[in-house]
Amino acid sequence: MVGQLAISKAGHDKGSVYLVVREEETCVYLADGILKRYAAPKKKNKRHIQQIHSGLSAQEMEGLAQNPADADTNIKRYIKVFERNRFMNREV
Repeated sequence: MVGQLAISKAGHDKGSVYLVVREEETCVYLADGILKRYAAPKKKNKRHIQQIHSGLSAQEMEGLAQNPADADTNIKRYIKVFERNRFMNREV
C-alpha cells in the first residue's frame, strides 16, 4: 500500500487526496505535501481511506526518503497531476 494514492473517507479531511508514505497493521501514514508533510505525516485508520491509484514505484518512494527536502514538492506535483487527469477524464 505504500506509495499509493488514497482518498480520505472519514474525518474533517474527508475527500482529500493523500500519498501513503508508511504502513502499520491497522493504520497508515499519509502526506499531501501541503498541510501534512512527508516528515510529519497524518496517521489514519486503514478503514477510513480508499485506495484510488497504483501510485509511485518502490524506486520513487526510496527517492523521497533519500531526499526529504524535495519530497513535499514531488508529492504535491504527483497529487496535482493525478487530480488534473481525473478531472479531465470525468464525463460531463
